[in-house]
Order: sequence, then structure tokens, then C-alpha cells
Amino acid sequence: MEKELVSYVAKSLVDNPDGVEVNVIEGEKSTIIELRVAEGDVGKVIGKQGRIAKALRTILSAASTKSGKRVVLEILD
Repeated sequence: MEKELVSYVAKSLVDNPDGVEVNVIEGEKSTIIELRVAEGDVGKVIGKQGRIAKALRTILSAASTKSGKRVVLEILD
């Protein structure tokens, strides 16, 4: 579920939605979501002073409370 959420939000923000790639790494107590976007779109996903990235992480933590796992979002460039 978290993968689809990150993918949807990222594709809505960027100019090149085909360049959005989401990879999920499952751990015992946490899940790492790696978000990769086209080179010119990294700033759009991070936002000014990291506001959009912080908002994405807040939404993810709220969405993951049901599963009881900690979710970490990594934005790769």
C-alpha cells in the first residue's frame, strides 16, 4: 500500500512521471521505500527546505501505523 501511495504522489508532482521508480525493501521491524525520479525532478519531490519530503514521510508514517512497522522514505538521486 505504501508503495502505491508514494508512487501516486511522486507522479503527481514531477514533470516526467515515467521516470518515477519506487522500490520497497522489507525488514523485520521497518520498511525502506526508495524513491528515484528523473534528474530534473528531484527538487520537485524534495520541495523548498524539504517540506514536500517531510510531508510525504508524515503521510507514510500515518499510513503505516496499522501494520506496526516503521517506514523510511529515501529519495535517491
